[in-house]
Amino acid sequence: MVYRGHVQNGVVVFDQLPALPEGAEVQVAVVPPEGGSSTLGARLMKFAGKLEGLPSDLARNHDHYLHGAPKK
Repeated sequence: MVYRGHVQNGVVVFDQLPALPEGAEVQVAVVPPEGGSSTLGARLMKFAGKLEGLPSDLARNHDHYLHGAPKK
């Protein structure tokens, strides 16, 4: 059986009240919103490759450019 619901003020609220026996074991699975990516990395990919004029070694030497550490 699958019961659908949503989270409201931090509590799972069923769309239709299921007739579950007291003490029944349940399992909750989070469903990502339709049309959206489920991971932060996937959502941030729309920004990948958009910046221009950055040093080619920025990934390797980001501490140098941010904090003045010696280059690697």
